[in-house]
Amino acid sequence: MGGNGHEPKRNRQPAFDYDLDFATIDFRQHPELYRIGKGEQGVLLVEPYKSELLPHWRFRTPDIARESADKLYAMFEAYRKQGDFIGMDMARKFLQMGWTRARRYANHRGGRKYAPATGDVLPREEDPVKAESARIFYARYVEAREDPDYKRMKAEHVAMTAKEAD
Repeated sequence: MGGNGHEPKRNRQPAFDYDLDFATIDFRQHPELYRIGKGEQGVLLVEPYKSELLPHWRFRTPDIARESADKLYAMFEAYRKQGDFIGMDMARKFLQMGWTRARRYANHRGGRKYAPATGDVLPREEDPVKAESARIFYARYVEAREDPDYKRMKAEHVAMTAKEAD
């Protein structure tokens, strides 16, 4: 490690590039252009994965959340069998987004964290139904994030894209 406490540049994933023309790039055909980014970055931009995964992303009730999380995780596994890291990462991002969005609705009725007029943080009101939906997505998200094949393929992708960035 360098003196600043950060990883050496060669081991870091280049930042998510919002300047790419996402409307025209097929990331299945051009995986070298994909950057993981932080958290959920790009989850609604990267095609064809967004169009494949988004129709299955729902969290209104625990039953709907379970069906959604299970389907998204099954797609994660299918992408793994195909050796498709980007598909795996995008499925992971949708699982993470299911957790974070359900959690936001669990904490704030209507999903708004801030008052529109003032920007003040609204009071927290626990919604146990949405909280259960969040727990369902979180469990599947962690399962995907900690998958040994996912971790290996992520490291390989980061190394490949970092080498190209040098």
